[in-house]
Amino acid sequence: MVSRKLIFNCDNVLPTKAVAMLIQKASEYRSSIWIARGERRANAKSLLGVMSLGIENNMELVITAEGSDENEALEAVGDFLSNPVV
Repeated sequence: MVSRKLIFNCDNVLPTKAVAMLIQKASEYRSSIWIARGERRANAKSLLGVMSLGIENNMELVITAEGSDENEALEAVGDFLSNPVV
């Protein structure tokens, strides 16, 4: 299992299109991927889960991945959340 802290860097609340892109990116990997905001945690492959976190600009998040491709998954999801390109 690997984890990474990051600051979500986007001018607005995470738009639905960015969430959809995040889920699509996370779904490319076999590993389980989780996004945590404070004490709340959501499956990065779940639209409702990610949206329920209420991610906002400059918010600290912790990304965790566990599985056979965890390093690649963590890097891809973490990089996207650090600089979401929609």
